[in-house]
Amino acid sequence: MSTDQCYLIVPASGIGSRMNAGIPKQYLMLDNGLNILDQTLKALLSIDQIKGFVVALAEHDMHFKESQFAHHTKLLALATGGEQRYHSVINALHTLKPFVKDSDWILVHDAARPCIDPADVVKLINQLKHNSVGGLLATKVVDTIKQADKNLTIATIDRSTLWQAQTPQMYRFDVLLNALTSACDDKINITDEASAIEHMGMQSLLVESSKRNLKITNPEDLALANFYLTNQLT
Repeated sequence: MSTDQCYLIVPASGIGSRMNAGIPKQYLMLDNGLNILDQTLKALLSIDQIKGFVVALAEHDMHFKESQFAHHTKLLALATGGEQRYHSVINALHTLKPFVKDSDWILVHDAARPCIDPADVVKLINQLKHNSVGGLLATKVVDTIKQADKNLTIATIDRSTLWQAQTPQMYRFDVLLNALTSACDDKINITDEASAIEHMGMQSLLVESSKRNLKITNPEDLALANFYLTNQLT
């Protein structure tokens, strides 16, 4: 039985400008009475395999101290958010370093994905536990995908090999820190942890997840998230 432990990083320092709200989107309230970040943490911290977590916050964040998770027994530390999401993750990894060993697993999850199904995360953990690198939750692309130039179609892309990446993305601590640091040093456009892993010439295992695990980006996403949370499968 592996002694490698699982730890969680939630980058939560963005402002979510496309939501047109007066506060960062992760603090917008859901219909169930929790804000988006707290709902996300509630779902993930129900997973026994996750032994501790770090949240990366904006330097002058005044909201998280009111969270029910601000004094949670699994909260190891708070990290300072960076200019880009991956900077926040790097900062969180350095903050987490005293608590973990190189082979431990780090799950990075978007604060704005409150509909994550804990069962999907457990499936991810179980499928990766003997993997040397890591992987991520994702869904297969089902729509016809068009390549375009100035809103004019150029080609139809073969969707049979396409997946839509989600989070959590789960990697061994040393693998993830080295990959993110290298991509940052090389000024690579890092849109998720997997893209940094790819830059290092490594592959990630894709674990199929639910489409309900949406990322709240626009106001209509908030309404859909409320629908999913109100109509959760039992």
